[in-house]
Amino acid sequence: MVIVLLAGVAAGALNAVGGGGTFVALPALVAAGLSPVTANASSTVALVPGTVASAWVYRRDLAPVGGTSTRALTGVSAIGGGLGAGLLLALPAVSFDVAVPWLLAFATVILAFGRHVSRVVSDAKGHAVGMSPRAVLIGQFLLAVYGGYFGGAVGIMMLAVWSIGLGLDPSAGNPMRVAQIAAVYLSATGLFLIASDALSAPLVLITMLVGAVAGGVAGAHIARRLPAWLLRGVVLTTAVTMTVLYFLRG
Repeated sequence: MVIVLLAGVAAGALNAVGGGGTFVALPALVAAGLSPVTANASSTVALVPGTVASAWVYRRDLAPVGGTSTRALTGVSAIGGGLGAGLLLALPAVSFDVAVPWLLAFATVILAFGRHVSRVVSDAKGHAVGMSPRAVLIGQFLLAVYGGYFGGAVGIMMLAVWSIGLGLDPSAGNPMRVAQIAAVYLSATGLFLIASDALSAPLVLITMLVGAVAGGVAGAHIARRLPAWLLRGVVLTTAVTMTVLYFLRG
């Protein structure tokens, strides 16, 4: 339970400062005895209060993404998150076991090279790429589906898409990233509580939830004080480690 609590604190803090909380929460729940599918659903349920708490801390820093309204972006995130959660419950468990290492690897690549790709694309065009509001919503919907299904580094992917497609600075987009993750998690959580066995281990779930709330609030407050390179290094190290461990496990 101490390990689960600490994992919750770390996951909540990571989600607040740059993303990647699932990389910590999911393995901790699997180590606590939950199946991968149950652990994934439980991690979403456990992390949503911490993410909402972080979004509340950031509430005065929210700014629209491109020409898309905050309401439209949040609505798309909620719909996509619910659909992704439904896919997780509908697909055979073995498909999730097979997909996890590759999803982790894909998210890690985005985390490691997203900023570089953004700079290369901008330099090649001579200006920041401008996505239309429709393109932003379509991209957000696909990311939200992924977030509801798995969620690993979905916030990092959001920042990468916004940075590549809109030239949005990651630090400026971080508050909106947290808000959109909250929308994805809230939608997925509603379905998981009704249709999954996420509540099969209530003590484990509550322990991680408490830790995630503490980490989410603390992480949002200290995010402006820590060097950006240090935050990226922590998340990337966690992502690489978990990817290697899951491939070895597979």
